[in-house]
Amino acid sequence: MAEETNAPEIEDDPIAVRRAKRESLIAAGKNPYGHAFEYTHHVCELEEKYAELEDGATTEDEVAVAGRVMAKRVQGKIIFFELMDSTARIQLFCRINALGEEAFAEMKDLDLGDWIGVQGVMMRTRRGQLSVAVATFELLSKSLRPLPEKFHGLSDKETRYRQRYVDLIVNDDVRDTFLKRSKILSAFRRYMEDDGYYEVETPILQTIQGGATAKPFITHFNALNQECYLRIATELHLKRLLVGGFERVFEIGRIFRNEGMDPTHNPEFTTMEAYCSFSDLQGMKALAQGVIKAANAAVNDSEQLEYQGMAIDLSGDWPSIPMTKIVSDALGEEISLDTPVAHLAELAKKNGIEVKDEWTAGKLIAELYDEIGEPTIVNPTFVVDYPVEVSPLAKRFDDEPRLTDRFELVIAGHEYANAFSELNDPVDQAERFQAQMEEKASGDDEAMEYDHDYVRALEYGMPPAGGIGIGIDRVVMLLTNQATIRDVLLFPHMRPEAID
Repeated sequence: MAEETNAPEIEDDPIAVRRAKRESLIAAGKNPYGHAFEYTHHVCELEEKYAELEDGATTEDEVAVAGRVMAKRVQGKIIFFELMDSTARIQLFCRINALGEEAFAEMKDLDLGDWIGVQGVMMRTRRGQLSVAVATFELLSKSLRPLPEKFHGLSDKETRYRQRYVDLIVNDDVRDTFLKRSKILSAFRRYMEDDGYYEVETPILQTIQGGATAKPFITHFNALNQECYLRIATELHLKRLLVGGFERVFEIGRIFRNEGMDPTHNPEFTTMEAYCSFSDLQGMKALAQGVIKAANAAVNDSEQLEYQGMAIDLSGDWPSIPMTKIVSDALGEEISLDTPVAHLAELAKKNGIEVKDEWTAGKLIAELYDEIGEPTIVNPTFVVDYPVEVSPLAKRFDDEPRLTDRFELVIAGHEYANAFSELNDPVDQAERFQAQMEEKASGDDEAMEYDHDYVRALEYGMPPAGGIGIGIDRVVMLLTNQATIRDVLLFPHMRPEAID
């Protein structure tokens, strides 16, 4: 915004220089960390209000704005600043005749990064730059550490994630991504509330590892001398609420899984889980499609997106394709649950999958899908007809008990949602929990534990229901075209920083 930029001053220790300025202010009886400042406008409001102000025009309209100094140029008895608030940037036009010599000298001594509040009148320079002609100013917070000249690019990724506060200051596109994330979350909540769902909260500390197949974080609760888990899902508590008479519930919250990190995984992440009595998988398809389209409309102008070089079409009704067809297409041969286990195991090994002797046809097909099927899907697709072996909480088909009424929503080769027609038969559920315990005993530390209280809840009767979990972080990645989950988490998990 400033009409010119200065070459950076050469300082032996810029932090020491700034600390000295701080001490000088204190010695002079001035507080370098000021009090509340009552601003009249955000910068974006001024840009809109004075969009038609002619070049060279000055008004008598008094305004007050506050923000961070991002650029400074001193030209004799005039100083140009660029001030950034939470919405945009604007130029400050500071003249010694308007400020007086003492205030002008104080402004001249300001550093990039300092927070200030100013009062003045609106004007536009002859060169067409909308500006505030400053009459008075206050130092609101002295910056002791200079902003980096360059803070972007692959070489700075680790520093950017670790010092997100600086990343947000200097990279407008990063700040825009997180503003969009907030809008996406708001759109999710509005859609759910408008559809009659109540938002609820369930425990993060849990005594049973359940609701998903994942490795948990374990912690100790001193007061009860009790081992606890950070939740790996919200499912089982939410479905207890259906037993209790809630018809439609949802929760947006943090989930914790003690697993690896990669471009689409972080040990803590955000999901929305929702459960609807008297619904089924078709209801969850409509919900997934509706809420993601609503989120997209909150941040984008079109349902035709570009995601990491891929053209993604969110429009229309999204197709449903059985898992066995996707695997068959990827293999180039027809397979099904009736394909001999030995042949499925051979196909799995050929595709780099380490096979266990106890794996059934359903488990092998699911592993093949994860390895070679899912990556082939680009546009939104509901992958359906999941084997019962990998769906311990989903209702079986009446005419094919080896399959469950479940889908995963896949876009650009990644899962975005997982949904079931929920299992509400307590006897069947108890048997599946027992099967999970047998898998855990054979070494599967991701298998669920037997939740006796949940079975007891089902014995009181849970109505037929549809349920879904949607990965919020991945939706944000898609709708903001970000390659990694770290780019949509304000504070992703990092290794400990080495401090000199």
